[in-house]
Amino acid sequence: MDTPVTIIGAGLGGLTLARVLHVHGIPSAVYEAEASPSARTQGGMLDIHDYNGLLAIEAAGLLDEFRGIVLEGRQAMRVLDSDGSVLLERADDGTGGRPEAQRGDLRRMLLGSLPDGTVHWGQKVVAARTLDDGRHEVTFEGGATVVTGLLVGADGAWSRVRPLLTGVGPDYTGTSIVETYLYDALTRHPAAAKTVGGGSMFGIGATPGMSIHGHRESGDTLHGYVELTKPLEWFDDIDFGDAEAAKARIAAEFRDWSPELTALITESDVAPIHRPAYALPSGLRWARVPGVTLLGDAAHLALANGEGANLAMLDGAELGKALAARPDDVEAALAEYEQAMFVRSETPMEEDFLLESVFGEDIPERLLDLFGIEQRKA
Repeated sequence: MDTPVTIIGAGLGGLTLARVLHVHGIPSAVYEAEASPSARTQGGMLDIHDYNGLLAIEAAGLLDEFRGIVLEGRQAMRVLDSDGSVLLERADDGTGGRPEAQRGDLRRMLLGSLPDGTVHWGQKVVAARTLDDGRHEVTFEGGATVVTGLLVGADGAWSRVRPLLTGVGPDYTGTSIVETYLYDALTRHPAAAKTVGGGSMFGIGATPGMSIHGHRESGDTLHGYVELTKPLEWFDDIDFGDAEAAKARIAAEFRDWSPELTALITESDVAPIHRPAYALPSGLRWARVPGVTLLGDAAHLALANGEGANLAMLDGAELGKALAARPDDVEAALAEYEQAMFVRSETPMEEDFLLESVFGEDIPERLLDLFGIEQRKA
């Protein structure tokens, strides 16, 4: 195997791959566009699932470290109708299969498990190409290059590695998420804090593609996620630099909703943040190209459903294990990994299984109706 394995992107998937390779004695070099580990906040709270994300953490040999960053009590769940009525309320008894942790803590855990110098910061990729000898050259902003015999694109939605494998790119799904943050919630936003509860809150209405969710994160912060199905042009007309005007415009779409729910919009301590949702075509595959592959959103970007980070970590773990199992036949390892990854990413998760894994066995009929699932027989 030509070493080190060159990984583009120091997100959760790329770092999981680097860690699993390290566990098996295989060196890697990770190139990341961000200037440092603290260059930006790393997003909110993630629930790590026992059927994918936790398997990746186990393969990385980091279960004990992971338990140390789990936010206790955050598997508590509330589901509210748009009028504020409670459809479901579940406490966190410590037995659920979706322990919660901050994305930033997960990233720091993975970074701390790697040898010093594994990650090269401030290396923004501008292009990648295949050389005549079959190796791959990566060019960074500023003109520096690296040549490798094994290149892995873990660089997300707008991957610079993906064009080596396919000309297909992401398209806007028609849905966007608007994020909000409410700080010191118990003292400054008590009504919103009560609405969200101790863990996650899902606010659902009668209109698909329109919802308000909230997480209680570390440091008494409420993180709001407002889902709206609108064209990009609709969001272009909002001045997100004018916090109050932007909050009012978003909240106006929920004028018939309970003020306890819309408080996650109107009381935000920061200007709303627009996150348009893009996706690759479902079932995207490519022909095997020697010495290069993809993982996570670079390979199978999909509409957010809580699985993205978990699948990226599982991709990284499975690719690492495949390379470790076939050190003298990299192409067989990559082919084996890609075929399993294709099947995994294009096989739709059973909606009733997904709902039950999130909400437990007693799923309100209102939720089943929303997802078009027939009520279970008694």
